[in-house]
Amino acid sequence: MKIQWSDLARWGAALRIVCFFSLLLLLWLPIALLYWLISGQSPNIACLIALYLEFFVLSWVWGRRLHGLSYPFYHYGLVWAPELGVDLVKAMVFGLGGVISLYLIQTSLGWISLQPPASDFPIILLQGLGVALVVGLAEEFLFRGWLLFELERDYSPELALWISSLLFALAHYLRPIAVIFETWPQFFGLVLLGMALVWAKRSPSAYLDRKASGKLGAPIGLHAGLVWGYYLFTVGQLVRYSPQIPEWLTGIDQNPLAGVLGFALLGVIAAFFQRKSRRSATL
Repeated sequence: MKIQWSDLARWGAALRIVCFFSLLLLLWLPIALLYWLISGQSPNIACLIALYLEFFVLSWVWGRRLHGLSYPFYHYGLVWAPELGVDLVKAMVFGLGGVISLYLIQTSLGWISLQPPASDFPIILLQGLGVALVVGLAEEFLFRGWLLFELERDYSPELALWISSLLFALAHYLRPIAVIFETWPQFFGLVLLGMALVWAKRSPSAYLDRKASGKLGAPIGLHAGLVWGYYLFTVGQLVRYSPQIPEWLTGIDQNPLAGVLGFALLGVIAAFFQRKSRRSATL
């Protein structure tokens, strides 16, 4: 039986999402298989980049053919406008400042000790910025862009927020069973982060224009700021952990956002953007 775009548009959000990712996987598998046949190795970062490029293209076609959108990326929240850039930078500084503050608080409590940066730290600084922006753009366009758009077409804003946040956390927990049991508290932090990023998208823009809310500038910037801060301290080896302090305080697997103070920071960030998102609803 041949399925038309018009038939697929009448399906529920869950079926549409499953269909989308099934189609994406079918388009990506030949690339992964070709790479494996040529190199004899499992798919690497190049295959992952190809997968995300296919996702960007397919999401554009999907929006135009399935939902009749003239500019799908605009409806997903990706807008090339000054508002997005300003919101991105402000949110990135906010996220980076939060991570730095977290490490400084842990240092003042004697849980960790800061180490002097190495001579190649400026390179790490720039590399971290690049990695953070790529991760922020890729994950936010997927989870707070296309996916949230699909969910909000069928569900209430509150239900769409919870589903997208849970899927965001689950996607980051595709790990071996042993690792999942060792790091399970991180899951709740990821759910809280997912909710904060949804509220960041629903917040008013830098210009306080209600029409400009629902864009990806703030969530991309916030996500990038958190990743950048973690990258600088971890890859830059700026932190030495005290063996006497348990991981549930400093952060499981040396992830500062997976400890008690990290959860508190995510709670503050979530509360901040939830309050901002309420302003958008009342403007």
